[in-house]
Amino acid sequence: MSMFSLLVSIVPHDKDEKLTEAAVKAGCGGGTVLMGRGLAQSNIAAVFGLGETTKDLIYMVVDEGQKEFIIDAIVKATESEKPRFGCLFSIDVNAMMKRGLVTQEKNKGEKQMEKSRELISVILNKGYADDAMAAARTAGAGGGTVINARGTAREDDEKFFGVHIVPEKEMLLIVVESEKKAAVLDAIRELKCLSEPGSGIAFCTGVDDFTLLGKKDE
Repeated sequence: MSMFSLLVSIVPHDKDEKLTEAAVKAGCGGGTVLMGRGLAQSNIAAVFGLGETTKDLIYMVVDEGQKEFIIDAIVKATESEKPRFGCLFSIDVNAMMKRGLVTQEKNKGEKQMEKSRELISVILNKGYADDAMAAARTAGAGGGTVINARGTAREDDEKFFGVHIVPEKEMLLIVVESEKKAAVLDAIRELKCLSEPGSGIAFCTGVDDFTLLGKKDE
């Protein structure tokens, strides 16, 4: 078991303070907020421009022993919000550096438990995240969140590799049930915008403690 976990919360823009205040009171040392773009849950809604919203992503690395208390505090702090206000999940952290000290997971040989959900991260050239999300929906995914990013390639790399380098990137985050992972990846892989070398990558991480925030659905 890891000594630390990364808690990831995705909520509407400007709602991050409510979560971070609750987390800090429960023992969290703080976090980092990124701004992203939420995508519609269905292709029909996306066509009409519905369901797209500005999102805050809060990253908090917490001690495994405090994780349950911090999750409970966040859930309670958002109970008055609308149903499906946001979501929260955790990812194992097997090494952490803090104030120059590195702490690593000791039990590397321990068998990993099968995860019920997976976080699919897709990094691709700017402007294609919506296409990737539309493909993912055909394979059973719901919505996703997009973060603006940039590539680290140098200008000389284009000549050296013979690949057109586009520094502006988008990172698409999708949480799906584990049994849908392969189908979603296959659907994304078939996109024409990913047919060229260097046009994008995708990777998966098992997640724990997936929780919908806000009031419970009636």
